[in-house]
Amino acid sequence: MHEPKLTIDADLVRRLIDTQFPQWRHLPVSPVVSGGWDNRTFHLGDDMTVRLPSAAAYALQVEKEHRWLPRLAPLLPLPIPVPLAIGEPAEGYPWHWSVYRWIEGKTAKIAEIADIRQFATDLADFLVALRRIDPTGGPAPGQHNFFRGGSLSVYDNQTREALQALQGQVDTEAATTVWDAALAATWHGPPVWFHGDVAWGNLLVENRRLSAVIDFGTSGIGDPSCDLAITWTFFQGESREAFRDRIDVDDATWARGRGWTLWKALITVAGHDANQAEAERSRRVIDDVLADHRKFT
Repeated sequence: MHEPKLTIDADLVRRLIDTQFPQWRHLPVSPVVSGGWDNRTFHLGDDMTVRLPSAAAYALQVEKEHRWLPRLAPLLPLPIPVPLAIGEPAEGYPWHWSVYRWIEGKTAKIAEIADIRQFATDLADFLVALRRIDPTGGPAPGQHNFFRGGSLSVYDNQTREALQALQGQVDTEAATTVWDAALAATWHGPPVWFHGDVAWGNLLVENRRLSAVIDFGTSGIGDPSCDLAITWTFFQGESREAFRDRIDVDDATWARGRGWTLWKALITVAGHDANQAEAERSRRVIDDVLADHRKFT
């Protein structure tokens, strides 16, 4: 059964703030440009944002972020979101929601970055620092993060269905080889912290350098290979090499990283909901992942 379609707009946020946090009722509410899909984000005055999950699956992430982000933040080399308050279901909105401190910065588009190689090493340093934080009690892979940090086998059926659907459109033989190699490169290490969705839209730039990392909804502890997808979805050439050199993972983790990236790209190309631009970007990602496998194996 489909969830009822919700209207999540500034009027709803205004009502929620006014009734639950009257100390902020004088502050204007307005949508954030590129405010997200999994969660809808709104400005609250100049210094705060309101973030509302758009579906029940994303609502599982609210309590996790409020519990763990304040513990992670002091141990990381870049700012991450600071949760200020949790809102209750009300006004026809069925889930808990969040108020965060606003973080200045633009989303990390290539044109906004002065030195993409430096950007790559700064991001790798951040992820290495995240991995080194004590994972005790952290959230294991599950529904809250769509099994990021767990076994790629969760998505085996979905990947093979996409491969079957794309026969004659992509090099499915090579892609199957890469996928099988990723499945065989089993994770044997202790669980470590990972972000779970390292994408340009979750990286902020100020003064043309990486300045913050946001949206920890799919974070958790486990296998960090899911955080390697940025290698092929954003970096190229020297920046890709710089990221690989600095991220400090073994060949098996790199193989699983290719697997996570390939899964998402394949289902995007095979999916009926992808627009042409998304499909073309994902085809390029597939090509780069397959080329990477040939280069390093």
